[in-house]
Amino acid sequence: MSTPTPGDLRRHLSKLRELRGPASLARTPARLLELKRWQQARLTTTYADLAAKPRYAEATQFFLDDLYGPKDFSGRDEAMLRIYPTMVKLLPATAVQTAALAIEVDALSEVLDRRLAAALGAGPIDEASYAKAYRESATPAERERQVALVEEVGHRLDRLVKKPMVLHTIKLMRGPAKLAGLSDLQRFLERGFAAFKAMGGAEEFLATIAGRERRIASRLFSSAPEPFSP
Repeated sequence: MSTPTPGDLRRHLSKLRELRGPASLARTPARLLELKRWQQARLTTTYADLAAKPRYAEATQFFLDDLYGPKDFSGRDEAMLRIYPTMVKLLPATAVQTAALAIEVDALSEVLDRRLAAALGAGPIDEASYAKAYRESATPAERERQVALVEEVGHRLDRLVKKPMVLHTIKLMRGPAKLAGLSDLQRFLERGFAAFKAMGGAEEFLATIAGRERRIASRLFSSAPEPFSP
């Protein structure tokens, strides 16, 4: 995977604003929100065992709520665009690269979700309707890219939390963030670092998520029965 640049971060943030900004928010179909709630429920079931382990509980909650929940992230996207120049100046290059990858996976997931929602037929979402729309709306390569990005972001975060100066810099931004109306973004960053730091090593956590998501994607694309079964 190529090393992202500060320009990549800005480009992916601009893509998210295009998808989720105020201009497009009014056009967001209810079906997309329904899909996101369904997917979050699926992920909650798939990773209930990780959530039950004290070591991984906080990271699992962060993954489900802050990275892939049905909430409106447009405010966070706008905040990151506003402080982009400051982030690039204050944070180490490795932190900016990690942020760029995280925003890339967010933008890719938003695009894939919108295509999947558009491919869904009428009626309630269930495993059969989801699987059909999943196959029709994306390629295996796109889904593999999504999983690989999540995995890479996780590994980079795991390395970053071992660098005290990065967390120290983020905490120093609390005051300026509050004054600038960026408290939501500040809390998001601190929750992410705290969740990964609490694990004391994310290797098993990330391997479990990547392995399960790849297996589920393979089952969905091959029309296997019960694609989400353990």
